[in-house]
Amino acid sequence: MDTAQSSAHRQHTGSLAPHASVRTLLERYHLQPRRDLGQHFLSDPNLLNKIVQAADLSPETTVLEIGPGLGTLTRHLAQVAGRVIAVELDEAMCQVLRQELAELSNVDVVPGDILKIDPADLLTSSTGETRESTADASAYTVVANLPYYITSAAIRHLLEAAPPPRRIVLTVQQEVAQRIVAGPGKMSLLAISVQFYGHPRIVARIPAGAFIPPPQVNSAVIRIDVYDTPPVEVPSTRAFFQVARAGFSQKRKQLKNALSGGLGLPGDQATVALNHAKIDPRRRAQTLSLAEWAALTRTLYQSPPYHGLKAEPDERQSA
Repeated sequence: MDTAQSSAHRQHTGSLAPHASVRTLLERYHLQPRRDLGQHFLSDPNLLNKIVQAADLSPETTVLEIGPGLGTLTRHLAQVAGRVIAVELDEAMCQVLRQELAELSNVDVVPGDILKIDPADLLTSSTGETRESTADASAYTVVANLPYYITSAAIRHLLEAAPPPRRIVLTVQQEVAQRIVAGPGKMSLLAISVQFYGHPRIVARIPAGAFIPPPQVNSAVIRIDVYDTPPVEVPSTRAFFQVARAGFSQKRKQLKNALSGGLGLPGDQATVALNHAKIDPRRRAQTLSLAEWAALTRTLYQSPPYHGLKAEPDERQSA
């Protein structure tokens, strides 16, 4: 970072006084965490710093923060990133954010449901001084402490976005994080959806007691580095996920039977296709690697006698 960039960033973030604690903010604004929105506020500054470090930010980075809540993580992000777009569903929390973060000119508070908002619309709109931020909006990073009940839907929404984020750092249930990074033998549609688009890894574990109020399970911070192009060759993403969905439609059954039902193929054709892709027809969906799913997709959509299956034009899509 050169001197001019450092100076501009200091003008945005200023010199902040220590932030009020989660409990203090809740009392100040007479608020209670909402169970219906899955609100659990991370209060440990060391863990907040770990999340920021995992995001690998700079003054050139635009951050899309989902579910900022009381703004404890937002303040940490704003000290490093060029611009922070904080999307919050709870209007009461939006009021808190606007008041508590008023001195941060590089933070935009946006009320709304991230599942109903196109990230591209957020990146091309701004308010106040952030319009002149040095951050590169086309190469944005997502940081979020997601309500557990929207985890899968939010990940899918972000990975299918155009443009997609360069990096995603999420705090999720520890069990979900382990599912996302799983390898063959424990694969799921969620793991396939994420690993087709990016490389996931767990970077920190967070005990339930670090949140106010504490959830009933432990959490983990997961980082997903999004690929420029998928790591496997497929006729189209639509075809790839059609095959994957079919394979997992009856995951306790052998693949030859699951594919027959899911794709409407005669049983013998499914067996022939699996053998052609060098996959034992008796295997089950959770045992296949990403490369094997891709090989099976190529066989079904590019080799006779499967011309009844037609690959649609490529698009970002997940299972």
